[in-house]
Amino acid sequence: MVIPSYNSARWLPSTIAALSIALDKGGLRAELIVVDDGSTDDTAAAVDAASQGFPGTVVLVRQANAGRFGARLRGLEAASCEMVLLLDSRVLIDPGSLKHAWRTRNASSTLVWNGHIVTDPAAPLVGQFWEVPTRLFWGDYLRRPRRLVLTSHNFDSGPKGTTMLLAPRSVLMAAFSHAGPTVASPLVSDDTKILRWVAEHHGIQLDPGFRAVYRPRTTVSGFLRHAFDRGTLFVDSYAGTSLSRSVVLLTLAAAPFVAIVILSVLVKRGRRSQALALMGAVLSAASAPAALARGASRRSVVAYLLYLFPFVGPFWAGLVRGVVVHRRSFSTSSRKE
Repeated sequence: MVIPSYNSARWLPSTIAALSIALDKGGLRAELIVVDDGSTDDTAAAVDAASQGFPGTVVLVRQANAGRFGARLRGLEAASCEMVLLLDSRVLIDPGSLKHAWRTRNASSTLVWNGHIVTDPAAPLVGQFWEVPTRLFWGDYLRRPRRLVLTSHNFDSGPKGTTMLLAPRSVLMAAFSHAGPTVASPLVSDDTKILRWVAEHHGIQLDPGFRAVYRPRTTVSGFLRHAFDRGTLFVDSYAGTSLSRSVVLLTLAAAPFVAIVILSVLVKRGRRSQALALMGAVLSAASAPAALARGASRRSVVAYLLYLFPFVGPFWAGLVRGVVVHRRSFSTSSRKE
């Protein structure tokens, strides 16, 4: 089991405690590797305290900050078990998840299991923001969670991530090798590129019985910093995977500049009503997902509407950074379609 951690001392004790309960209920023992990714808090003390009574061994690996991709890879390299569970430091695994996975995985032809992740409903309002986009993209699955195997053909039909991922170590090592960074690893996608390769070669099983609660960021400043990083990782996840996706990314990067030019021309020509109409159309389009996200809670819709425009700025800046940093990836688009 590998937990990458950056300044997560406040979360690790409860994360490891929940993992201990799940192991006990499954009658399992484990090797837990916590990778301290250049933290400046008391991660070491938190891990030491949480390791007391853990059903297995706990190893703390320290490294200079390398981002989640680098931290997860370091943990995989240090792991000695055949099966590895990647788990985020903010995740509370359900008590019955590991028992369910071990009981049913032998009956499944799919070796890789992706956790069914639910956002903590008690999280602060800013932490509910992603519920609307998640419902918009994967509402069909989330309205009726069921067993689903993701392959290269239906990869985008269900939510997935490395937040909680159970897989053979050899499969994960191969996937990480395929997605290996050509730039600094903090700027590299730590989930989509890896999972796309896994889905194509092995399939990824979603199962509501293998589930966990994710505790999102609790401050607006942390949310906005993460938005900047998400913009860059979004580019790395999709640039070059197809011509159409590359065009969309480049269009998103250029859109604000184009909009400013159009608005400036309209205002200069005295067409203020048309400029206002254009701005209104943009605002309506931006808020439309909240209305379309069926099944999203009222609280998450409020969070989306409240934090959307603060989010857009840093996300777009991160996206532009991603286009620059990952520009070589775009040259592969013509070979994808």
